[in-house]
Amino acid sequence: MVGDLIWMSIVMWLVALFAFAPLGYFIYMYSMKSGEPFGETEPHGDSESVVLDVAEGLIHKIKDLLGKK
Repeated sequence: MVGDLIWMSIVMWLVALFAFAPLGYFIYMYSMKSGEPFGETEPHGDSESVVLDVAEGLIHKIKDLLGKK
């Protein structure tokens, strides 16, 4: 009975360790680079994107079909 309880505790600690490892890694990398976890990134909206251009065009076409401008 006590052995089962100890074994269950060990298993729960291992599961928690694996579950929270990515979060710990992210926090570690974030603190290493002074608040820049992904390195040098451009501000949102300043870079050109084909996907964003296609989506914007599609939205405008749908608005035109619905008669909303």
